[in-house]
Amino acid sequence: MNPVAIRLLNQQLIVPQFKTPTEVVSHIGAMQAQEYRMMRWAVAMRTKKPSHQAFKEAYDSGQIIRLHLMRGTWQLVSAEDYWWMIDLCAPKAIAVTKGWMHSNKISIPDEELYRVRDILIQAAVDKAVIKREQNQTSLSSAERGQARPEVKGSVTKEDFLKALAENNIQMDDHRLSYHIRMAEFSGTLCSGDLLPTKATYALSTEKVGLRPAQIDRDEALMRFTRKYFQSHQPATLDDFVWWSGLNVNDCRKGIALLGDAIHKETWKGWDFYLTDNCRTRGFRTGKLLLIPPYDEYLIGYKSRDIVLPPEHRHRAHNNNGIFQPIIACDGIICGNWSPFKNKDTVNFFLGEHAGDWQEEWTRYKTMIEK
Repeated sequence: MNPVAIRLLNQQLIVPQFKTPTEVVSHIGAMQAQEYRMMRWAVAMRTKKPSHQAFKEAYDSGQIIRLHLMRGTWQLVSAEDYWWMIDLCAPKAIAVTKGWMHSNKISIPDEELYRVRDILIQAAVDKAVIKREQNQTSLSSAERGQARPEVKGSVTKEDFLKALAENNIQMDDHRLSYHIRMAEFSGTLCSGDLLPTKATYALSTEKVGLRPAQIDRDEALMRFTRKYFQSHQPATLDDFVWWSGLNVNDCRKGIALLGDAIHKETWKGWDFYLTDNCRTRGFRTGKLLLIPPYDEYLIGYKSRDIVLPPEHRHRAHNNNGIFQPIIACDGIICGNWSPFKNKDTVNFFLGEHAGDWQEEWTRYKTMIEK
């Protein structure tokens, strides 16, 4: 078994199978989206033809949703997975967030929580009404009788703060962030339209659609487990526990629920799980990748030593959870790059790769600048 090659294939980092951003996000299940700008490249580089416009269309139309879901951080999920993932992950996410609030000496009583949530909802509704009126105004009289324009009112934190102030509530950004996060966990708010550098929010029922009939928790757990291993394999139980944020018993149960669809292989003393449809063919040597910070290629695993030499760990991430843009050659992390500079700035700390990265840099810049 070559775990590095198998991860590259199943993470869609080489020989990608999917044409659209939505397919990529659905395949991975919940895709880390900590860095607002870099999440677009993380998705696009896993498609056959990276396209900023394709990502924006999927995001704005609600096919891809960004929200706090696992580990207290941002993820992208597909609309078809949104509601059942909320039901599965929210209880643990709420407990983690309340723990952080307690450590920061922040207490939000239920009366405040629900009052503020009503104001946040109304702010999003007001934006939707304004957008509906703007869309109607831009249509001809004939079009008004036929067209049904999508209404997805997007609000920013500034809009929320203004709405709160109008209701005689003064609130700092930190406290508001907790209110927004709790609204996300309840399925009330999710991501709005894609802006260049600023997060926006929308009502989940407008962006994603009405909540469907709730599925059985075991079914949700099985789906969640399958999505993780199909996109991160080979991976260990500890990797899955880390990534999912669920407790170890739930993770063991999820693996058991997959039955014969998943099996275990041992490599250098590690017990890895692989699915019955694991991709193993298509790896080619010499491929260099410019990987964004907080990418699933590293953050999706508790142990990263398979692709990141321990002596170079500090070049990829620190102990406080800050991840850097990295370069991988044949799947092994070997350098850093600077995605936000106009010039192609790279720094290799392992091996010699002069000139290898130019094609990938051009692919990245073409996607970002369109």
